[in-house]
Amino acid sequence: MAGIGFELRKVFNQKGLFSRAKAYGYTGVIYAGPMILGGTLIFGISYLANSVGLNRADSNYLTSMITYAILSSLTVNSFFSYAVTRFASDMLYEEKEAYLLPSFLGSSATMIGIGVLLYGPFLILSGVTVVQLVLNLTLFMELIFVWNGVQYLTALKDYKAILLAFLTASLVTFLVGWCLLSFKLPVLTSLLFSVCVGYGLMFLGIVYLLSRYFPLDLGMLDESFLFLKWIDKFFDLALIGFCLHIGIFGHILVVWLGPWGSPVRGLFFASQVYDVPVLLAFLTILVTTINFALATEVHFYPKYKRYYGLFNEKGTLSDIKEAEEEMLTVMMRELIALAWKQLFVTILAISAGNALLDVLPLGINDLMRGYFRILCVGYGIYAIANVILSILLYFTDYKGALIAAASFAIASPLLTFVSQYFNRAFLGFGFLVAAAIFFLIALWRLDRFTKKLMYYTLSAQPMTLVVHHGFFSRLYDYLKGVGSRASQKT
Repeated sequence: MAGIGFELRKVFNQKGLFSRAKAYGYTGVIYAGPMILGGTLIFGISYLANSVGLNRADSNYLTSMITYAILSSLTVNSFFSYAVTRFASDMLYEEKEAYLLPSFLGSSATMIGIGVLLYGPFLILSGVTVVQLVLNLTLFMELIFVWNGVQYLTALKDYKAILLAFLTASLVTFLVGWCLLSFKLPVLTSLLFSVCVGYGLMFLGIVYLLSRYFPLDLGMLDESFLFLKWIDKFFDLALIGFCLHIGIFGHILVVWLGPWGSPVRGLFFASQVYDVPVLLAFLTILVTTINFALATEVHFYPKYKRYYGLFNEKGTLSDIKEAEEEMLTVMMRELIALAWKQLFVTILAISAGNALLDVLPLGINDLMRGYFRILCVGYGIYAIANVILSILLYFTDYKGALIAAASFAIASPLLTFVSQYFNRAFLGFGFLVAAAIFFLIALWRLDRFTKKLMYYTLSAQPMTLVVHHGFFSRLYDYLKGVGSRASQKT
């Protein structure tokens, strides 16, 4: 968050009718842009497929290939994302910007290497053609770059360029798809290729922006894998990111493989009656995602910075207590405000959802409408729980955040599995209850932690320097040694 917070506060505090709208727009582009693009592409590609008369089986197969590439890339990224973000934040704080671009390339290469080893065999066993295999792996690798690059984009301030990159990628995807289809080329391959082109442009745009602000120092390439040490140092962060991913998407996989899922082709499974409501309900949390980023950086972070700054600047005990009370008051005020906003959006989505669902050409039936309402509530609760977890991370309560995330990761697929054997109409309640458990544990931990905040700040720290040299640190040493020997030979 280093960099973007200050700029958002400047935009937010500008005078003028559209200043706040501009701040919300910039925040949405950076934090929700890829999410919105992913949903838009799936719907847009489905529309193009239907417009040329692609049969239902092939259309579902195309959607499944794109969806599996997205979820697989997010799965790999989820383990590395928090630790990589922490590394980038530390480098910016220490004014070591030269480490950023090498770490982006190194972390992306690491995730791609692991991902291809896991996702490649799955595609081969699924019976995809050679062309589909190449295109799907290409899309997977591009998505890794995009998810990873978005974490680094929070350090930039060129919002117009970021917005242009996202819009260009979306537009080019549809144009390429439309052009290829107009030449009567194979529909399945053409549309999958157009998605690869769109995300490829976004990846190139991200690399261009990062290289413009953080020029690549060839002498720093030996440190491309330095971020691996941060995974050992903050291993709880890696587990938190992975657990959150399992909690968010695990229930979908359970439904795919359960009695209400169906095989699409090969190892690809889907559940049309569940997948569409999930995607639409997931989009309702974008409001909280955007508002939290803005509220945190504009209102909470200045109080947070002042409070912890007093410990380093010899603040008096009364000053520290006053700053703590002020910080926690702002925190609760913003948290309650976010909860009300999410409640309003959830109610609006449920009440106005029927009219919207009837307009969209998605084949919505009464059962899907019921799932949509249930999942809207579930994702709304999850959104607030995730905000609370993010606050725990601000206070470096990694243990508490991991407990909350792990409970969510266990409850979401497990309760969904159990719910499949009740009435079909109750299928989404497994995720809803899991989100509620996540929310209650996160809230309990935040309340407990903030009541003893000064204790955790001053007395719960280790008395001696703790050195973390585990598997990932040894991997870094090995890779650095290989790189050094290669450079000596050349």
